[in-house]
Amino acid sequence: MALLKTSVWNGLAVGVRMVSALVVNKFLAVLVGPAGYALIGQFQNGITVVIAFATGALGTGVTKYTAEHGDDLAAQRRLWRTAGTITLLASCGSAVAVAVASVWLARLLLGDAGYYGVFLWLAAALVLIGFNAFFLSILQGRKELRRFVVSGIAGSIIGLLATIGLSFWFGLYGALVALTLNQALTFFVTLHQTMSADWFAWRDMVGRIDRAFAAKLGRYVLMAAATAVAGPFSLIAVRQHLVVQFGMDYAGYWDAMWRISALYLTFITTTLSLYYLPKISELKNIRDIHSEIVYSFKVVVPVVALLSCCVYLLRDLIIQILFAPSFLPMRDLFALQMMGDVVKIASWMLAFVMLGRAMTTLFITTEIVFAGLFWVTTVLLTPVLGFKGVAAAHLATYSIYLVTLYLLIFRKIGHKNYSAV
Repeated sequence: MALLKTSVWNGLAVGVRMVSALVVNKFLAVLVGPAGYALIGQFQNGITVVIAFATGALGTGVTKYTAEHGDDLAAQRRLWRTAGTITLLASCGSAVAVAVASVWLARLLLGDAGYYGVFLWLAAALVLIGFNAFFLSILQGRKELRRFVVSGIAGSIIGLLATIGLSFWFGLYGALVALTLNQALTFFVTLHQTMSADWFAWRDMVGRIDRAFAAKLGRYVLMAAATAVAGPFSLIAVRQHLVVQFGMDYAGYWDAMWRISALYLTFITTTLSLYYLPKISELKNIRDIHSEIVYSFKVVVPVVALLSCCVYLLRDLIIQILFAPSFLPMRDLFALQMMGDVVKIASWMLAFVMLGRAMTTLFITTEIVFAGLFWVTTVLLTPVLGFKGVAAAHLATYSIYLVTLYLLIFRKIGHKNYSAV
């Protein structure tokens, strides 16, 4: 499966996702304003952690080993039964925990215990969310592009309709509920797409746990958990710092800037997940791994640089279209944020190598250290540069991350005792 072919298929899903995001962003910006936007960002970071536990953080591992055993359906079935059973147990356990702690979570993340009902909705949806992620990981590992794309498009449309509908009728509360239900509703489309494949069988989705695969998946659980916990907690800490230093509105401006980055980089990051991760996972020869890294860099980084330049030049128009005039102070962040995004994608391409080659200790260590570094650099740079310091921290953190990964990864895969298998 070629990178460019993957990009074309992925472009279909990303196009729908971007249009949906444009509409949702505009609607929420007008409805809740910068301060409400910051609250939504806080909630999203919190549920990211919850969902990681509910899914057992198995997604990358399922994709990796499904791709690695592409010619061995029996092995894939043992993997799926193991991962499916773990997902079922983890999602049920997480649902109970979230329901019990709903009042505390509402007070911690949203500053108001009255929002506890949002977390009850989340608890009710967790099993479906867990299996939606599980089936998508299988489709990704099997390189079922069409089915994966259909699920992605359906998710975007469902998210658009649910967010606008619930927000219109119930305001900010409805927007938060929609964030908990989107993936759960998308599950039914993903299930249909998965069931339509000739290799699908219900008996292979849940069953006896294979100890060998459970041990292998364990490494990916640790890596995914590090990402799912360290990243959101870093963003929560940065947001809290901005609230203290500049006020809730400025935290909302930064959240809007972060959302723009996520929006225009979606095409790149999902293409990497669909093509690059399975490709790195299935390669056996060190020389082939190195060649794939170099080839992908040559294709991806120039595209990201071009996109970032376009976003910067159109920043005023983007703010007007995606948000509202009250968000104009965020324009000060664009230059440094766009430079940081280019470096971020370059560094992520090396981080995907750690995932694809199961470099567990190195991945976990760098995830935790550099998530913390983003908060530290924000605290250090905002007193010097003002509000722009948070974007400067983004650029500085990923620049250090890129250099560090380059030195560590190429030293590791070039070592005479390193095995690519």
